[in-house]
Amino acid sequence: MKLNKESNTINQSDFQKLSIQISLNGLSFCILDTIENKITSLQHFTFETVTNPLQLEVEIINTLNAHKNIFDQSFQEVTISHINTLATFVPKPLFSDKNLPDYLKYNNKILPNDYITFDVVTNNDMVNVYIPYVNINNLFFDKYGSFTYKHFATILLENIFQLPDTSDGTVVYVHVQKDQFEIIVVKNKKLLLYNSFEYVTAEDFIYYVLFTIEQLELNTNELQLYFLGDIEKEDHLYTITYTYVRNVSFIDKKYPFTFHESVLKPKNHTDFTLLTNF
Repeated sequence: MKLNKESNTINQSDFQKLSIQISLNGLSFCILDTIENKITSLQHFTFETVTNPLQLEVEIINTLNAHKNIFDQSFQEVTISHINTLATFVPKPLFSDKNLPDYLKYNNKILPNDYITFDVVTNNDMVNVYIPYVNINNLFFDKYGSFTYKHFATILLENIFQLPDTSDGTVVYVHVQKDQFEIIVVKNKKLLLYNSFEYVTAEDFIYYVLFTIEQLELNTNELQLYFLGDIEKEDHLYTITYTYVRNVSFIDKKYPFTFHESVLKPKNHTDFTLLTNF
């Protein structure tokens, strides 16, 4: 903790942490005051026409410039999470950092100049191999210096594994975003399946959910399905899922911090990967 010698005041940047989440659809961020243990800012910016990382960089620069009062602060810690479908999980005993392209090439189109990296899932015997937005990492490195980055699926799995295990059987978690969703199937704290799908309609969505359930030979009348992310009970995605799956509910994440009165507190199932990335 640093003190200003002239005023004997604490430098605010010494106790603020910044969490940023980026995708082609937008940028979200939150700031944690570690002294008060409160979220002091939480915002989402949507990018409607971005289709590639270069366009994404332009939109992020415009967002940072339009909100200099927020992003021009210095922070004790900055963490970035990358959202894309260019990722796959590998069991740790089968993993070698010399074979990174081999893990991705069957499910993703890899270009010769793509930078491939990996995260070790801290509370499970898995490694996440993925392609980050390198130009965006470079942008934030120029702005903040050193920072930590992960693929958001790593954060998603690590925190799902930390949720209370209240089911005796197989649990299906569905993380919903604007144009894609992730489905995670867990049994006895072991990962049975992780997959990511892009969708346009609710019919696309439920087709992929039911296809996954069928492939794992699960019973829709017995399994527990939890939603998290950008979905509410009134949404068509929820109602169509409830038509086919008996036990559907939302996760109820308890965060170890509170929210400043100026911040609209999100529901416990939303902003899951953003708020757990400190």
